Amino acid sequence: MSQPVYLTHDLRRIEKAAASVSPTLMERAGAAAADLAATLLSDTGKEVLILAGPGNNGGDAQVLAQLLRERFFRVSLASRLADIPQEIRWHLVVDGLFGIGLCRPIEGDYARLVDYMNAQTCPVLALDIPSGLDADSGQILGCAVRATHTITFIGLKPGLLTRDGPDYCGQLTVADLSLQGFALKTENGWLAEPALFANILKPRPRNFHKGMAGSLAVIGGAAGMAGAALLAARVGLKIGAGRVYLGLLEKLSLDAGMPELMLRHPDDVLGLDLDAIVIGPGLGLGERAETLLGAVLASDIPCVLDADALNLIADNEDLRKACARRGADTVLTPHPAEAARLLAETTVRVEADRLKAARALAANLNAHVVLKGNGSILIARDGHWFINTSGNPGMASAGMGDVLAGIVGSLLAQKFSGESALVLGTHLHGCAADECVRASVGPVGLSAGELIDPARRIWNLWLSS
Repeated sequence: MSQPVYLTHDLRRIEKAAASVSPTLMERAGAAAADLAATLLSDTGKEVLILAGPGNNGGDAQVLAQLLRERFFRVSLASRLADIPQEIRWHLVVDGLFGIGLCRPIEGDYARLVDYMNAQTCPVLALDIPSGLDADSGQILGCAVRATHTITFIGLKPGLLTRDGPDYCGQLTVADLSLQGFALKTENGWLAEPALFANILKPRPRNFHKGMAGSLAVIGGAAGMAGAALLAARVGLKIGAGRVYLGLLEKLSLDAGMPELMLRHPDDVLGLDLDAIVIGPGLGLGERAETLLGAVLASDIPCVLDADALNLIADNEDLRKACARRGADTVLTPHPAEAARLLAETTVRVEADRLKAARALAANLNAHVVLKGNGSILIARDGHWFINTSGNPGMASAGMGDVLAGIVGSLLAQKFSGESALVLGTHLHGCAADECVRASVGPVGLSAGELIDPARRIWNLWLSS
């Protein structure tokens, strides 16, 4: 079953609805944490330090302390640095200082407690969320506990999955506290994964031809930037589009690396019978690029807008309006700097609330949006939202975005909906990078083209499973 992701205000609604359950939420959270802590400690009699804060998170920590004592662990419970016993070698430290309600920077004595936990060499278990991590955005509030393990209650939070969250939460465990009946009554997002679309992931029938696989056009590749368009077109073909036309601005008669691609003059491509278009990789910012983008936006063909297409829209009000008027699926694939230009904001403000920024883009431009980064934020045009956790730091290299655009464009050409193409394509892109790392290709030095064949293998596996 797909995993839900909850914002803080949704979690508060769930907690309020479940306030009268027995055992209480605090007792359930403490019990779940005790089970995990005992597993991390393995043997009884070991030294455990539990730091409890002033709120509900501290209450969970106190329940945990009592339960671990009952299991014969040696537990020290403290809320100040002065209360921590000296000269004890801890086998586990538990962070129960602050939970999802924290909305201001940690400072003073609490900051020193965070520093103390971060200086330990033993495992550090965070309750619900590492203290100092914003639950909705993944932003660090002053300082934050860098946990080796986090047990999060009720469901996942965006802050655990995006921006700095994955670097601070360590190994993540979800304890739903048996509140599924309450949880399903509230709005939420979802973890991006193939299970969301299991009903449409099916093998192709034997009686199948290339016309049924759709026709994709990739437009871009101005002088000196042909590689961007080539990457998008190559992966588009290998992910299953029946035909891929490459409208390359730089003169090139043949892609020697993939002669199956059909090179055309960019103006001629727009007159073909197409099922999807990718425009932007290496497109440039000149008048010709504007004209081509305007023609794509005026069409009723599903499209992916990437790279320079996004920059052109940011600077041209007419193009923005044309994008917002489209009835066909439009997918935008900005990185934070591109998103900032589209929103007339700073990159810092975009990164401070990635979900808010992605939602604004989807609403303003009537589009499906992936805000790329650590824990990419995905917003469907109807408001559904997802967080993608596949991928790794090896993807911080040139051309990765071009490959993503080509994957999503290929899925659109194969008649997947905009939402399906957005979520499946983004998750597939990251999974391909993860497979490369497992095969000892990267993460350092991983190149965009190396993702193409692993992406094809994974996609075929999803379709056949």
